[in-house]
Amino acid sequence: MKKSKFTYRKSGVNISAADNFIKFISNISPKNKGNKKFKNIGGFGSISDIPKTYKVPKIVASTDGVGTKIEIANILNKYDTIGIDLVAMCVNDLIVQGAKPLIFLDYISINKIDLKKLKSIVKGIQEGCKISDCQLVGGETAEMPGTYEKGKFDIAGFSVGVVDEKKILYKKKIKKNDLILAIPSSGLHSNGYSLVRYIINKKKINLKKNKFLKKELIRPTKIYVNEVLKLVKNNLIQGCANITGGGIKDNLKRIIPEGLTAKVNLNKIITKKIFKWLKKNNIDDDEMLKTFNCGVGFCLISKPENLNKIKKIFKREYKPYVIGKIISGKNKIKLDEKIDWS
Repeated sequence: MKKSKFTYRKSGVNISAADNFIKFISNISPKNKGNKKFKNIGGFGSISDIPKTYKVPKIVASTDGVGTKIEIANILNKYDTIGIDLVAMCVNDLIVQGAKPLIFLDYISINKIDLKKLKSIVKGIQEGCKISDCQLVGGETAEMPGTYEKGKFDIAGFSVGVVDEKKILYKKKIKKNDLILAIPSSGLHSNGYSLVRYIINKKKINLKKNKFLKKELIRPTKIYVNEVLKLVKNNLIQGCANITGGGIKDNLKRIIPEGLTAKVNLNKIITKKIFKWLKKNNIDDDEMLKTFNCGVGFCLISKPENLNKIKKIFKREYKPYVIGKIISGKNKIKLDEKIDWS
């Protein structure tokens, strides 16, 4: 009796399915602007030009994921927005130093290749790249049976940007009496989902039937690239901070120079319904502030005379507003008052 031969496919890895997925990405990926001689998708490495408009170009790189928000996508069987989240989490970090996102790469690891699911994720990544005006130039898809349970997956992103040396937003540009502005978030963005899911499980909430949570928990992260780069170009800001894991306190203090303090009046923060819902679920203020953005997706540091010019660059929904100022002090951040959760 002839013994059946062992194959990679029998172990759970389908190379032909992966090849079909690469072809799909190649077909939907726009050609690199001004880079016609390079075809990146499907190659071993990606080649891109550095724009010639930069006199002293500096490369800025960032990598991130979307955390356990992917579990919400799994529950709702909706995968067309977490790709936007993935891009947002990377490019929103690049602009903190004034860099324009140029290229983006993704990494998707999954139990078994599901073309419908993967295509939906990549379409979201493409949309995120379109919003932030950067190119999806490559990535990796790993089929990993035995590492991930059935239906489980993870995604990670990597982005590279460029900034002219004279436009870099250094800490030293921030001075006493500068204003601290809050740009509203679109919602939870991609942080705090382990706590959110813990509450949902403890309260036995059927997410598929809860219209409010179903919409809010999958809402994609706001990408601030276009607005912030306009501010950088016009020298309207001294610094900025992406408010992600760790909230306002941990993220804002990262950009404050020694000898200065970011004094934030929490009572001025305009929060959103999803955070009010979370607050009602027996979470104290300190836990809310260090876990969630609480309605502030991004912070700007600016001179008082630039405030009106800054506001004009943003649409009504994301118009910045003052929540504090820079003062002298040893502690890099001081939070006054309390958020009004009513």
